[in-house]
Amino acid sequence: MKLRLFLLALLVVLAFGLSLVAGKAWIPMSAWFSADPRWAIIVELRLPRAVLGLAIGAVLGLSGAVLQGYLRNPLADPGVVGVSSSAALGAVAAIVSGIAISPLIVFACAMLGAAGSMLLLAALTWRQANAVTFILAGTVLASLAGALTAFLISIAPNPYAVAEVIEWLMGALTDRSLDDVRLAVPFMAAGAVLLLLTGRSLDALTLGEAAARSLGVRLGWLQALVVLGTGLTIGASVAVTGVVGFVGLVVPHLLRPLFGHRPGALLLPSMLGGAALVLIADSLCRLIPGAGELRLGVAMALIGGPFFLALLFRGRRLAWS
Repeated sequence: MKLRLFLLALLVVLAFGLSLVAGKAWIPMSAWFSADPRWAIIVELRLPRAVLGLAIGAVLGLSGAVLQGYLRNPLADPGVVGVSSSAALGAVAAIVSGIAISPLIVFACAMLGAAGSMLLLAALTWRQANAVTFILAGTVLASLAGALTAFLISIAPNPYAVAEVIEWLMGALTDRSLDDVRLAVPFMAAGAVLLLLTGRSLDALTLGEAAARSLGVRLGWLQALVVLGTGLTIGASVAVTGVVGFVGLVVPHLLRPLFGHRPGALLLPSMLGGAALVLIADSLCRLIPGAGELRLGVAMALIGGPFFLALLFRGRRLAWS
């Protein structure tokens, strides 16, 4: 187990290095820490992008593992709780209304949207701390936020704002700076700590809610950690990059054969696996031929969509056997 964790961490380091050197213009190691003007490209553009890719991938993978353990549903995804849709709604509202005169305002509005969804989710579920109520409330919030986002796009008076919204909703790490890192990473780190605290409770929950209560697990407290941790991590990631899906769905499934099915044992590997996946995917996005680059959210959908279908077909075959 420790060897596998070490190899996974090594993969993250290699993926981080690839993110620094890969692109339309490859930057060799000889240009690092020198007067070569290409070093400025790494410091000003690629280093913030790599740090954000590592952080976002880690929290998406972690939140996916936590939600799948909490909901006891292998198809659960961070988007199921409605936080990402609500954060996107906040950012879209800022862009369409014309108040998004700086990235800080977009970030603040997205985080306000995420905070609002957390409060609504808590209000809808605090009397019944169980997985069914949680996922139903999250589905309602996600649907409502998606509908309101589409409504704002449809009534937007400025076509340039619509184009900006659509581009932002695709999700990307393009042109991110150290200011974005300083804004988003503290929220992600705080949320990740809260989610990591759920490990033992998630292990007990695999025995059922009644058994978990008998073992001393406070389901209300566990749900609060899940809601707050997911809100901080997913809200901050969406606020700084737009919507990047499927990471939380794909990574835990890829790692279960290597690290087992116990939810608590899967949290740290999912963080590392998510970071590696996003870093590699973002590097590949830059290597697509052409003047531009593929959006990270589109790339993850191209990876996650077929993977999701494969899971569904596998479940159907098992049900028929």
